[in-house]
Amino acid sequence: MAKPNKNIVFYLLSWLYGGITQFRNFLFDAKILSSTSFQLPIISIGNLAVGGTGKTPHTEFLLNILGKDWKTAVLSRGYKRQTKGYRLANKNDTAKTIGDEPFQIYSKFPNTAVAVAEKRVIGIENLLKEKPEIEVILLDDAYQHRHVKPGLSILLTEFNKLYSDDYMLPYGSLREWKSNNKRADIIIVTKCDEEINTTKRQEIEKKLNIKPHQQLFFSTFRYGKLYAGFENDNKQKTAELDAESHILLWTGIENPQPMWNFFQEYTSKITPMFFPDHHDFTEKEIEKIDEIFLNLPEKKLIITTEKDLSRLKSNEFLTENIRKNLFVLPLEVKILNNEHKVFTETIKDYVTKNSRNS
Repeated sequence: MAKPNKNIVFYLLSWLYGGITQFRNFLFDAKILSSTSFQLPIISIGNLAVGGTGKTPHTEFLLNILGKDWKTAVLSRGYKRQTKGYRLANKNDTAKTIGDEPFQIYSKFPNTAVAVAEKRVIGIENLLKEKPEIEVILLDDAYQHRHVKPGLSILLTEFNKLYSDDYMLPYGSLREWKSNNKRADIIIVTKCDEEINTTKRQEIEKKLNIKPHQQLFFSTFRYGKLYAGFENDNKQKTAELDAESHILLWTGIENPQPMWNFFQEYTSKITPMFFPDHHDFTEKEIEKIDEIFLNLPEKKLIITTEKDLSRLKSNEFLTENIRKNLFVLPLEVKILNNEHKVFTETIKDYVTKNSRNS
């Protein structure tokens, strides 16, 4: 990976920022700053870099593994929410009150307790007071939140943006030095191609500097069937695509290119409307989307992501026309190299051995 095309000021600032974060880590390692442990399984999912490595899909993947056997909760910061402090999600919440990703999880996993809190220790304490029956807590995007000591730490890194090839902010996108991968118990290389040969896996394992205590897995995303974003407004519950389909592809995510590539396999008639990650769509933007869609030829539909849908559900400017024609492409995680069973057993073994009643 080539060095980012940025000036020397950014490079020098990255060393300053790296020194500050490394000193903070030293304070935790030396126990000058304290980390709190809890008497139940705590699993952290995070990354070294800013940006989308797939934390939410992998959190949902863990919920599918654990949810049937254990009462599981998810605790997140609640990025870009309009509230402060601790909050346990309820039926009156929206993406505005708890954040788009926590609301997405809350909507898809109604039997899972979902809470948000900037301070994770306080969040866990309040969560256990309100929901004492909880048996496992997943911490979303918590690798740098060292005031909580997780029992199992999962570190994600993107196949095409390995942390080993990256640089510290603001020169690169790392939040802390890559040597801090040592805190992870499991490292997952995400967004891989379906087929990765042994030579490539070994090359990546060497680059990532995998330690003896760590397990390395590779994962990819696969897309599910399209479904209506607003079932009560849309007569169609699903949609089938062919070469004559006209798609208005509408997203506010980190990297929409994989979706574009996926739909190119069905049709070349794609109109992109891409916005920044976590974008809150304005009235003018909604009007523009509506106008563009109305001018598309028939057989047409609007397609977005589950994360975008979580924000659109509370968008007061959404038109009836959009609601009637909006479909959602779900995203699922797949562990590669026939290691799904190994990964599942690793997670379940940790939870079983560290449960409060074990």
